[in-house]
Amino acid sequence: MTIPTVSVVMSVFNGESYLAEAIESILDQTFSDFEFIVINDGSTDRSGAILESYVTRDLRLHAYHQENTGLVGALNRGCAIARGKYIARMDADDIAIGDRLMQQVAFMEKHPEIGVLGSAVETIDRTGKTLGTHVNPVEDKELKAALLRSDCPFWHPSVLMRTNTFISAGGYRQIVIGAEDHDLWLRIADHSQLANLGTVLLKYRLHPGQVTVDTNRRYVLSWLATQAAAAARRQGQADPLDSIGELTPGFLEKIGVSQTALNAALTSRYLRSVSTMCEAGQYAVVLDLLNDVFRAPEWNYTRDRPAADLYLMAAQAFWHQGEYAKSVLNVIHAFRIRPLVLGRPLKSFLRQLRYYVSQFSASKIQPI
Repeated sequence: MTIPTVSVVMSVFNGESYLAEAIESILDQTFSDFEFIVINDGSTDRSGAILESYVTRDLRLHAYHQENTGLVGALNRGCAIARGKYIARMDADDIAIGDRLMQQVAFMEKHPEIGVLGSAVETIDRTGKTLGTHVNPVEDKELKAALLRSDCPFWHPSVLMRTNTFISAGGYRQIVIGAEDHDLWLRIADHSQLANLGTVLLKYRLHPGQVTVDTNRRYVLSWLATQAAAAARRQGQADPLDSIGELTPGFLEKIGVSQTALNAALTSRYLRSVSTMCEAGQYAVVLDLLNDVFRAPEWNYTRDRPAADLYLMAAQAFWHQGEYAKSVLNVIHAFRIRPLVLGRPLKSFLRQLRYYVSQFSASKIQPI
């Protein structure tokens, strides 16, 4: 059997709504020298049947059905099966742009020092409507700095990586569920260079299941642990995550992550999730999420500015839901916490006013 250049690896769990569109976006790639490995991770909907219908149509697609193990287990199985020189990640609810693989393979062939390559993405809502474009840093130095200070600068399903780089790093780690990709990039960064293409090569779908309080809390615990582990490795110490069975706030404290740092990271993550759902127009989801956030223990330790920002987002969501009194009440809460927040709408208004004045001035007929 001919060895393909690329192994595209996807995991699906109850993804029937968008699965066909995701599959077709890979099978229709302009670059055709690939195998498509899809792990059906215990789906109870029609995902398995959809996969089998494509297996009979295109020999490049290989479906593997298993009991549910979670994303990390499914991805590690798919990557272990991969025979290609490169592994391309793909998710079952996203859409790959037609020349994604062609562009990424061409770049990697010219840059053997790069172990992981991502791209810019276009975010879309559940209906496929475009929400925005996101371009992350593209150079190795910027990417490594971003990995150490903030959220992951790679969109996971946009990534193409060298198979030998993935194997050398040890694959995804179960202990950091939610930040398993960030952890992998940090470990790869210890020995390899990183890059992003500034071109949009993936449509990334935003939907409510991505932003519950529980998923945010799990992500933050994992993300902080990956940061602490990376710091230990840079100092020549053993990776603390190699010797534990469960990731808890208590363990984070033992490796130098304080409760204050955990609370701040949780608040920052909530802000990001709420903002993402506002971007997607999922205002009912925003209100459900904020209701849980305001009841969470860390809310009592939230600092002025993040708390004011969250109240303003609640105001925005209530306004779009037609609950104007509640919207005004949340603006008042934000103002009481941080009076300066009212300067933001004013600044936005002034920017728009300056723009319209400049447009009017440019359109005026000049005297001869």
